[in-house]
Amino acid sequence: MRHTAGEPGGRFHGGAHSGIRSLWDMIAITHLALAAGRADAGGAAEPTGGIAGWATDLMERMGAVGAGAAIALENLFPPLPSEVILPLAGFTAARGDMSLVAALVWTTVGSVVGALALYWIGALIGRDRIRRLVARMPLMKLEDLDRTEAWFARHGGKAVFFGRFIPLFRSFISVPAGVERMPMTSFLLYTAAGSAIWNTIFVLAGYQLGDNWHLVEEYVGTYSKVVVGLAGLAVVVFLIVRIVKGRGKGGQPPGAHRRTRSSQGEHVG
Repeated sequence: MRHTAGEPGGRFHGGAHSGIRSLWDMIAITHLALAAGRADAGGAAEPTGGIAGWATDLMERMGAVGAGAAIALENLFPPLPSEVILPLAGFTAARGDMSLVAALVWTTVGSVVGALALYWIGALIGRDRIRRLVARMPLMKLEDLDRTEAWFARHGGKAVFFGRFIPLFRSFISVPAGVERMPMTSFLLYTAAGSAIWNTIFVLAGYQLGDNWHLVEEYVGTYSKVVVGLAGLAVVVFLIVRIVKGRGKGGQPPGAHRRTRSSQGEHVG
């Protein structure tokens, strides 16, 4: 039996067809809106300025080698934060611009290269120059340096390894290793092992977080500020204790008696 649009059956079929078409239109519009949202989010996730923008440009030009170069420079210039560069390398790998394995390998290579540069800077400065410098510094004693050297001789490997997990110190720990001429094999082993662990954690975090890679910077940035604050507090406490002890021994700060004896010897000569 055939129905026309004016009959009840025709109205039913016409209404159903119109409703299905409206439903498909809604689905299509929703799909386009979601796709546009994802495109906007992707574009916003890629940094365009500052350190993150510079690192992104380096990785886009050089791939994983660029990530390694950025980390090598981060070792030499601690204000360049690894908590930005490493998650960004993971995010770049997640986008397919480089492989995850290459990002892990080259960032670790970059860490070792940067640490080696600082090691040789320490070796060129040398132990004798450090001792002469400390002897001239107010509030410092050569005995302090002797104790530090003895401690490093016993725990240098652990200091280099665990120092890779501490912001700021992860770069500077290579300098005393060079001054003390830590065996190169041991230095490379501990540096590579500590760097590989640190780098893997943050590269994988950026890889998993994707567009939200910057969350790593926020959390680790707080950790870095706490570490730097504690280090600054330790320095202030050390200086206060030294000044108080110096005044208790006749009003001269530590090191002044060495300079006095030296000047008297020059006068007599």
